[in-house]
Amino acid sequence: MAHAILPTTVVGSTPQPEWLIDRQKLTTRMPPRIRMTDLWRIPEPQLEAAQDDATRLAIRDLENAGIDIITDGEIRRESYSNRFAAALDGVDIDNPGEVISRTGKALLVPRVVGPIRRARPVELRDAQFLRANTERRIKITVPGPFTMSVQAKNEHYKDDEEMAMDYAVAVNQELRDLKAAGVDVIQLDEPWMQARPAEAEAYGIRAVNRALEGIEGATVLHLCFGYAHVVPNKPNAYTFLTQLAACNVREISIEAAQPHLDLTVLRELPGKTIHVGMLSLGDMTIETPETIAARIRAALEILPPDRLVCAPDCGMKYLPHAVAFGKLKALAAGAAIVRNELN
Repeated sequence: MAHAILPTTVVGSTPQPEWLIDRQKLTTRMPPRIRMTDLWRIPEPQLEAAQDDATRLAIRDLENAGIDIITDGEIRRESYSNRFAAALDGVDIDNPGEVISRTGKALLVPRVVGPIRRARPVELRDAQFLRANTERRIKITVPGPFTMSVQAKNEHYKDDEEMAMDYAVAVNQELRDLKAAGVDVIQLDEPWMQARPAEAEAYGIRAVNRALEGIEGATVLHLCFGYAHVVPNKPNAYTFLTQLAACNVREISIEAAQPHLDLTVLRELPGKTIHVGMLSLGDMTIETPETIAARIRAALEILPPDRLVCAPDCGMKYLPHAVAFGKLKALAAGAAIVRNELN
């Protein structure tokens, strides 16, 4: 049973086991934008069954840590975005293009050579599997249309805005299927809005609103500075955040612990529920429950309890398993401390 106030959740990913994926390769490369099948240790005929087993373990871990709103750990994904982005029509994944990443490195990305279309559901089985394996509230993440448009080489559309709007239609079709499968919380991952604030303001919000059209219930937009593994030094303010007051998304998920974010900015997002990052993923030290409780109390100076969700800063994919599990247990315990104080 999810807690009515101060629920805990994960942003999306949890660590994939070493027997499933080559974590050395995973951590020494940039997060893949095209398919990177050589990361998997299990041969293709047995891969889905192995991913199912690892996903069950991830679900049990989240339950055992005491997390209220859980994901499938994104165990089947090489990165948060490429599983969905590579499954769309209009994309040439065999002959990738290049774009410059947020950290200034050249990255291989899908080349868009025709109209972006979703021919079939991509994450529907993932959602059904998660729903069948837990009684808790569940969340599924989908890469946002703006971020996918930035992570692609446009060789078809007149401009990136037109491309982003077609990505939005594909995302909207996916979200409708996920809601029908019983997903409680839908999250769009839009880290690139922070990196490209001018474009995000010009058409990113419009693309997100199109993706969310007709989607009932809890919808979240996750905005971050990049994985701590890739971006060790983070600014203490977002270039793009308060603009989301105009967005139709109901909840916003942000990093706060590692970047020491000035939380007063959240006053400019009235009416939005905020998933505040309480776990720093750039620090391998496991926070104490009291540290978490202090961070929650600081957030409650800005937000009422019914608009605060307690989360890690970002996806936990790159953390050692024991560190991630320890941090999540501390998150649940810290939320319990403050819940008792409020009661």
